[in-house]
Amino acid sequence: MTFEDLGLSPEVLTAIAEAGYREPTPIQQQAIPVALQGRDLLGCAQTGTGKTAAFVLPMIDILAGGKAKARMPRALILSPTRELAQQTLENFGIYAQHTDLAAALLIGGNNMKQQEQALNGNIDILIATPGRLLDMVERGKLLMMGVKHLVIDEADRMLDMGFIPDVEKICGILPPLRHTLMFSATMPKEVRKLAERFLHNPKEVTVAPPASPAETVEQWLVAVGNERDKGKALRELLASDTVSSCMIFANRKKDVDTLHRSLKRHGFNVVRMQGDMAQREREVALNAFKSGEANMLVCTDVAGRGIDVFGVSHVFCFDVPVNAEDYVHRIGRTGRAGHRGRAYVFATPEDVKALQAVTRLIKRDLPHAEIDGVKTVSLPGIPAGKGPAANEAPEKAAEEATEGKAPRRRLRGGAKKSAGQETSPDADADAEVEADVTEDAKQSAAEKAPAKAEPAEKKKADSGDKNDGRVPFGESDNVPAFLLRPTFIEQDADAR
Repeated sequence: MTFEDLGLSPEVLTAIAEAGYREPTPIQQQAIPVALQGRDLLGCAQTGTGKTAAFVLPMIDILAGGKAKARMPRALILSPTRELAQQTLENFGIYAQHTDLAAALLIGGNNMKQQEQALNGNIDILIATPGRLLDMVERGKLLMMGVKHLVIDEADRMLDMGFIPDVEKICGILPPLRHTLMFSATMPKEVRKLAERFLHNPKEVTVAPPASPAETVEQWLVAVGNERDKGKALRELLASDTVSSCMIFANRKKDVDTLHRSLKRHGFNVVRMQGDMAQREREVALNAFKSGEANMLVCTDVAGRGIDVFGVSHVFCFDVPVNAEDYVHRIGRTGRAGHRGRAYVFATPEDVKALQAVTRLIKRDLPHAEIDGVKTVSLPGIPAGKGPAANEAPEKAAEEATEGKAPRRRLRGGAKKSAGQETSPDADADAEVEADVTEDAKQSAAEKAPAKAEPAEKKKADSGDKNDGRVPFGESDNVPAFLLRPTFIEQDADAR
């Protein structure tokens, strides 16, 4: 099937051809004809399958024949994050270049006065995050009675970020007779309930089982005994020449900052993105990563969700995600548009429960990677499937990732030190960073464990050394908080 078969206008088809696309993806093949008919749609597909174009392309055709009014957009696209909203605007600019349609962006962190001025023009499509949109509406700067088409993008992420009440409020102020499209990478019951409430007799399109990772991504588990070994394993993998471009996910903003500083000290060409950064800083970091100025991006789920960067060869889940669905979203940053990719998730014995939730969700066991110079362990309840040395990343993934662009390389560092080599001047600083990360990670794990009194006999039995990678034996797999504190006596010069 070609784009011509979908019923799109010549102007849109010309823009698609100029962008270099020849065949629609499965979600586009099924969603675009339904959207062009004006029917409500509930779409479920993995990340990286072209969902954005699945609603941007038909929206351009639908709106091409009308005329907009000042402060009265005709279509609204809701995005959970600023970066995803920005990328949707960029997609609109590419595909609508041969039309007279205009779009505006409303996101937090940008100058509100400039956004108000943009709304004074004739805006056909408004792309917004829920918070800033409601702010503009409440200030009287925006009239919503002209919105006839609504798109809710990444509905499951809206749910995770707590935006569903805002989405419900926005839907309440829109005209009841409207055309609504909702897209999601996973389909939890809360998202389905939202669809039942605001979509009228929708056509449901699913191109892959909900919450299933793309088959183009090769997945690996790195099981180590402690947080320090996670940092060492990560650096060993990053030192491989096959890692041309990668995203590294951490669960907390503080850990993103710490990991970013550590990788910089070890000479890697890395930038960071997390929610506490100013919007301008986030844009600079993202642009550096997209352009290849930096080939590594450390980020949180909120900042990393929806980022579409061509050529990401690897994804590293430095922390097992708290929500199992986030694992699918994370590794969906690689292996996009039919290309191959590789993903690693790092886990310690404290992560067993979260890791089991991930394997249950994706309905598969992850093969265990072995890394030179790093001691790996067996995790209870996690089947150990042995694979080739993790440093030997597939050449095909790297070739596809770098096709058509100059190879990206780290500045220096990352290689193993030879015997007798002196400690670097940054070793003490790295050791301090490692101690902070270890303490924070252990404390976080302790907070997740139920605060439950244990018999004195069990505490005595569990009081063994936590650094040997073993899980205390007992009737419960909950570990007392005092045992989760690090007891390292000597800091490693290679600490993260």
